[in-house]
Amino acid sequence: MTTGSAGALTVTLCRDPRQFAALEEPWNRLVRACPSATPFQSHAWLHSWWLSYGRDGRLRIVLVRRGGELVGAAPLMLVHRPMPLLVPLGGGITDYSDVLVDAGHAGDVLPALARGLHRAARGAVVDLREVRPGAAAERLYGIWEGARVRLADSACMELPVLPFDELVKRMPTAGAQRVRAKLRKADAAGLEEREVTEHEVPRAVRSLLRLHEKQWRGRGVTPEHLKPRFAEHLTRATRRMVRSGQGRLTEFRLDGKVVAANVTLLSAGLSGGYLYGADPELRARKVDVASVLLRHEAQRALADGREVVSFLRGTEPYKNHWRPEVVVNQRLLLATAPLAPLLRLHESQVTGRERAVGALREALPAARDWRARLNELRVR
Repeated sequence: MTTGSAGALTVTLCRDPRQFAALEEPWNRLVRACPSATPFQSHAWLHSWWLSYGRDGRLRIVLVRRGGELVGAAPLMLVHRPMPLLVPLGGGITDYSDVLVDAGHAGDVLPALARGLHRAARGAVVDLREVRPGAAAERLYGIWEGARVRLADSACMELPVLPFDELVKRMPTAGAQRVRAKLRKADAAGLEEREVTEHEVPRAVRSLLRLHEKQWRGRGVTPEHLKPRFAEHLTRATRRMVRSGQGRLTEFRLDGKVVAANVTLLSAGLSGGYLYGADPELRARKVDVASVLLRHEAQRALADGREVVSFLRGTEPYKNHWRPEVVVNQRLLLATAPLAPLLRLHESQVTGRERAVGALREALPAARDWRARLNELRVR
């Protein structure tokens, strides 16, 4: 660790994975003290991701302490492609990235965290992807002394936490009637739901991933979801998050057989359905899994006093039926003044790729189908 000071605060740079592992308790206290934190900032999620996806020598976590207590953190890693970048831990399988700031000390912690990040970024551009509006990283961006650029990132869809009947009323009348009819069929079929205990998580994740592959077979499953490293991460992180109340894994059974399963990640204000799997045979029995899952999540979120049920990233058509609010994540690029030209180069590369992808989708409506087929071949 390298050390500097900012008044009564101590700023350090953690590069040792063993020290990161030992931070679990103070890290989770910091998460609870940071109102904007999402489940993806939990120690369980980030440390598990590092064990599966991290690379030796790349860890870069800026830590701010007051009297030994952790009051700020920026969990990052160094990558060298397409240029030297500091990027959030969590990678592409993480829907929200952020820094952590204790709300009770934000006035002091944010400047100290910015100075620590400024030192860490002397040779690299900071690329904070998937920053949710209202995140602590927005305030860090606001006080950054150096070059900075704000770009749009992925779109997410969110619903307010309301009684489920009120959510159904948000839909067009015909759609609401269909949802109610499908849920009556699911209830009549005897679909049972049960939350998995911590010790059952490994078996339940294996079952979920089998159902997920079966559900998406022939329709372009995301290849990463079928890789051993993803299964190891999801099992490890979910088990720890179920233990701490930061997540739950729910199974749905028909005639004693698991036919669907869903991992939900939790923070103080947000409930997010991260990944689910469902047996395609449910469609033949006219069971609408998406509506069943949303009813379960909405009821639990209401009982737990959360404010938002998030569909997380993606604007799939089935989500639009519920008339959700579209919330666009941000991509925040930061650099020291001497590295401003490198930041501008990175910005041009990012926006150029986005324009090219957008043009391809508009010119070739079949591109999505070809991508799905390619993903299927990669999985095989």
